[in-house]
Amino acid sequence: MTMNPAVSRWNDRFSATDDYVFGTQPNQFMVRHAGTYIQPGMRVLAVADGEGRNGVWLAEQGFDVWSVDAAPAASEKARRLAQERGVQLRVETADMSKWDWAAEPFDAVIGIFFQFANPKLRAELFEGMKRAVKPGGVLMIEGYGLKQLEYKTGGPDIPEHLYTLDLMKSSFDDMDILLLEEYDSDLNEGAGHRGISALVDLIARKR
Repeated sequence: MTMNPAVSRWNDRFSATDDYVFGTQPNQFMVRHAGTYIQPGMRVLAVADGEGRNGVWLAEQGFDVWSVDAAPAASEKARRLAQERGVQLRVETADMSKWDWAAEPFDAVIGIFFQFANPKLRAELFEGMKRAVKPGGVLMIEGYGLKQLEYKTGGPDIPEHLYTLDLMKSSFDDMDILLLEEYDSDLNEGAGHRGISALVDLIARKR
């Protein structure tokens, strides 16, 4: 099967080293808020979960996790990390642009730094993620804001791929927005995300 060029680039990046490009520690936004908005035992979809650092952490907390990424090399690392940590989660290699969002209902859908998506694909992913959440369930998203172009400590250098508060507000105005903020934070997530970063966070509940 021919791999999408964008997926191929990510696959090459993940397979170029045995180390975890974005580290093995979970994203701090997710850690900070998971206990407030979701409870152990709930079914959680980790979108574009890469090498599994977030999905594995969620499984360690007792969540029923589906970790999905398009890059086979990332999925293999996620399985390895889960085995090393002694947890079970469903790891699936799949192109999120072709994912059947309505196939399984989730209590929460979490997307951390999936900014490979251009505006058209991003809109499709946002809508799909909303479909995948059960009524009353939550959506948690963190990404880079426009100021990240100055910091250059991770993420794309394409302005259209970055988030703004207005973008997130308008994209999720059919949900109850529980948290929406932008701020600077010092990230230490492997070699891929390191240093002062401009972040935009969203948590929304499906009506």
